[in-house]
Amino acid sequence: MNQVATMPMSKVQELKKLSSIEQALIKTLLYFDIFKHPLKEDELYFNCHHGRATSEESKEAINALINKKLIKYNHGFVYVNKDDSIVAKRKKGNQKAENYFKKATSYSKLISYFPFVKAVFISGSLAKGVVDEKGDIDYFIITEPNRLWLSRTSLIIFKKIFLLNSKKYFCVNYFIDSKNLEIQDKNIFTATELVFAKPMYNPDLCNAFFEANTWKREYYPNKERESTSGAHPLNKSFIKKMLEFVFKGSLGEKIDSWCFKHTLNYWKKKFPDFNEERFDLNLRSRKNVSKHHPNAFQERVLKQLEEKTREFELKHNIQL
Repeated sequence: MNQVATMPMSKVQELKKLSSIEQALIKTLLYFDIFKHPLKEDELYFNCHHGRATSEESKEAINALINKKLIKYNHGFVYVNKDDSIVAKRKKGNQKAENYFKKATSYSKLISYFPFVKAVFISGSLAKGVVDEKGDIDYFIITEPNRLWLSRTSLIIFKKIFLLNSKKYFCVNYFIDSKNLEIQDKNIFTATELVFAKPMYNPDLCNAFFEANTWKREYYPNKERESTSGAHPLNKSFIKKMLEFVFKGSLGEKIDSWCFKHTLNYWKKKFPDFNEERFDLNLRSRKNVSKHHPNAFQERVLKQLEEKTREFELKHNIQL
C-alpha cells in the first residue's frame, strides 16, 4: 500500500511514524476486523502478520498504540473497530462454537469412513473457535489420488439425501489429494485458513500437509503450528476397505473422471459470469483439487483488507 506515491511531499513529511511492530499489529487487527473478530493480547502476538518480535516487545507496542488511540482495549480484547459490541459478539461466538465443535467432531468421524478419504480437517470460523448466527461448519479433506471426485461426489450425495442438502454442519467445500498437498494460492487469506485448520483424522498425513505449506510462516511467523496429537488414526472399517477395493481399478477411474467432468460442466453453466481467472480462484476444478467458493469469499476479503488499510492510513495520517 504505497500512500506516499499518491500524496504531496508536504503531506508525506507529516506522516506519523510507527515502528515496524506497531505497523504489523495494526495490519493484523485490520485483517481480523473484516470478520468483526477482536483479539486478546496474546492472540494478537501469535497472529501478528510479518512482525518478528518478542512477546514483551509486542505488549509494549500494543500499549503504545492504545495510548496513541490507534487501537482500542476493552475487557481483555484489542481491536480497531468503532463498535465496542464486537467484544460481546465474540464471547457469544466462542460459547456457540463449543456446541458446534461437538457436531463437527461427529461429522468428521463420519467423513473419515467414506471411501478414499485420507485426512479430515475442520476449517473456517469454527477452527478459530468462534461461530456467528449464520455460521456453518467447514471441512477440508484430503483424498486418495485419482479418486478425489468420486469421494467428493459420494459426500455430496450423502448431504443431499440424508441432510436435505443442509450445509450448516456439513460444508465440504475444499478437497485436495495426498500427492498435491501444497496450496496454490499464497496470500494472507489462505495462510490464515492454514494456520487455524484443525486436524481431526490421520495425524501423519496432516503433518505432511503442514510441512508442504511452510510458506504460511511468512504471514504468521510467531504462531505455533496446530498440533496433530489430538487427531485420530484414519478409520479402516470393513465397508470402507471393501468399497475402496471395488473402485480401486479402472471402474473407479472411470467413475472419478465422469464425476469430475460432470461437476465441472455443471459449474461452468451455473456460473457463466466468472471469467477463467475468477473461476479458477473460486471454483478450482482439477483432477487433484476441488474448491467450491462461489461467493468469491477470498476475493472479497482481500479487497476489503486493501480498502480498510487505506481508510485507516488516511484517517490517522500514517503509512502501513
